Amino acid sequence: MAGVSMKDIKLRIRSMESTKHITKAMEMVASSKLRKAQERALRSRPYFELVYDKLTSIASGDTSLSSPYVDERPVKNSLFLVIEGDRGLAGGYNYNVFNLAAGKMKGKSSVVLPVGKKAVETFSSKGYALFAAEYSSAEDISVSDSFTMARLVCEGYLRGDFDEVYIVYTNFVSMLVQTPTIMKILPLTRDEVFSSKEKNTFVLYEPDSSTVFSIIVPEYVGGMIYGAVCESCASEQCARRNAMEAATKNAEDMIEDLSLKYNRARQGAITQEITEIVAGSEA
Repeated sequence: MAGVSMKDIKLRIRSMESTKHITKAMEMVASSKLRKAQERALRSRPYFELVYDKLTSIASGDTSLSSPYVDERPVKNSLFLVIEGDRGLAGGYNYNVFNLAAGKMKGKSSVVLPVGKKAVETFSSKGYALFAAEYSSAEDISVSDSFTMARLVCEGYLRGDFDEVYIVYTNFVSMLVQTPTIMKILPLTRDEVFSSKEKNTFVLYEPDSSTVFSIIVPEYVGGMIYGAVCESCASEQCARRNAMEAATKNAEDMIEDLSLKYNRARQGAITQEITEIVAGSEA
């Protein structure tokens, strides 16, 4: 009986060691991808800040600016651009984003533009109306893809397909904190676009400021989307790294506990064998 027990424990130890090797490898891969995702997010910020400054400077220079991107209208339908991951094993990363989006969509007439394999699968299986489903790989989303999405979103907004646009993503705060975030990107609020401190009253825009403003808004939306994708990718890799680190630690703890049980069983088997030998010699 002791021999069988020791064999089972040894098989379990080998199984946990194999699991530990896998989780450790996945942790290292996630760490490598995280560094690249963080660098990409940092590189994207200067362009976005430049476009945003130009947007606010145009609006501040023409306080009578009229644009469909700024004018409020009754909300009949909403678009939610939801960014999730391409794979699982990332803790609650994907679930937290979906839960936030679903809570905001509750009671609203909504369509979804999912980004990432998990987002496409989740919203399709739960019966949500999809605006587009071709962006099923968040990790491969490029700058051009982001601006393509922005043009689709802006064209749909101008057509009246939806009256407001939200983007749901995960904000990378630190290695330990990634926060699911929802942001309204259309229509732009007047307080936001008229917030520039400098009044550019001496700038002349051709053909007029409203036309230039309408051209820049899709660029601004594209920058917002790309920035959110970069933040989400960094958050996904960080969440996966943390999850795999915890899994590796759990595997090490289980191996240590199983090794202790194996040594106890082995010691018990040796003691029993010695007892039997002594008893036999006395007989």
